Amino acid sequence: MAKDNELGYEQARDELASITAQLERGGQSLEESLALWEKGEALAQVCEKWLNTASERITPPEK
Repeated sequence: MAKDNELGYEQARDELASITAQLERGGQSLEESLALWEKGEALAQVCEKWLNTASERITPPEK
């Protein structure tokens, strides 16, 4: 499996959606829930980085 910072946007987004669904279903121990939350936070940062990079590429420079 690739490290979080090596993931593409779609893969990070899909993994984040999966973690969100797991947390919403519940049934994990507190430790498992915290680990999932931390993984989700890291994936959200990856997605944000990709989106910021895309935004910078399409936003024209100010004059």
